Amino acid sequence: MLSRPVSSRPVEELEPGIRRATFRLPLGIDHVHVYALDSSDGGVTLVDTGLGSRDPEARWRPVLDAIGAPVDRIVVTHLHPDHVGGAADVAALTRAPVMQGREDYAICLRAWGPEWDPERFAAFWRANGMPESEVAGLGGDSARLGEAVHWQPDPQLLDPGDEVDGWRVEVLRGHADGHIVLVRDDVLIAGDTILDPITPAIGLYANGRPDPLADYFETLRRIEELNPRIAYSGHGVPIERPADRARTIAAHHRERLDRALASLDGRPVSAYEVAGSLFRPDLPLQQRRFAVAEALAHLVYLVGEGRAARADGGFVAA
Repeated sequence: MLSRPVSSRPVEELEPGIRRATFRLPLGIDHVHVYALDSSDGGVTLVDTGLGSRDPEARWRPVLDAIGAPVDRIVVTHLHPDHVGGAADVAALTRAPVMQGREDYAICLRAWGPEWDPERFAAFWRANGMPESEVAGLGGDSARLGEAVHWQPDPQLLDPGDEVDGWRVEVLRGHADGHIVLVRDDVLIAGDTILDPITPAIGLYANGRPDPLADYFETLRRIEELNPRIAYSGHGVPIERPADRARTIAAHHRERLDRALASLDGRPVSAYEVAGSLFRPDLPLQQRRFAVAEALAHLVYLVGEGRAARADGGFVAA
């Protein structure tokens, strides 16, 4: 769990032209940051929106008043509930257009919209060793969480290389398949691609890209190439040497790969079982889902490396 006290001020200035608001979350991570980037025409670009609210006016009015400038546009970095969840709320309050990555929006429709398939969701977790009692619990939790995801239909779609008021759009996958970031000069508005002191969750999910950890290693290499002065991320503290942090996170995942391989004992082992050896056993159900997805991502990567193989619905050392 990552815990950060929420400032008594609705908005904090981080550096000239970049401000941040922090909202509490009722999740394993107890807060999320949203960013207000000064626009060239005197307004702001708002990046990410927290969870949706039953009373958006009460939630957002102190922040919008503290920003003190019109919201020109709303950019969603990725479809996770604490980032896309309030997009429709803020759009209704500000009349600003929502912008979202093209790939990310397509996945958002499958996760939160009319393309959601609860039977496929349940079958995926069963196939990876989760007991039926936990599968049923996940279905209920996901339905309740979905009520707080107020995504915006038909946003303006962004592609790699697009510009948003002078910020370049890049797709940096791994934490989410279509995750976008904004880059300008030596600043990275990073979403959840890189975090400190925790590491972003890298999980494989139904309908997702086939090897998210390989995607994420490429993202970490790209952050090293960009070598920004600072990364402002969705949780935790600003990262002053993102390239160094990227190398540390890559080493963390290499160590976790070795631990995942060590948990394969000759019989086919499910991702659920491997998660039990990688993470503490008393995780709440929702966090256990992330643990299983992360274990699966590491096992699939090991298969790609030739160090593990699939067998009888599970995995064995190669």
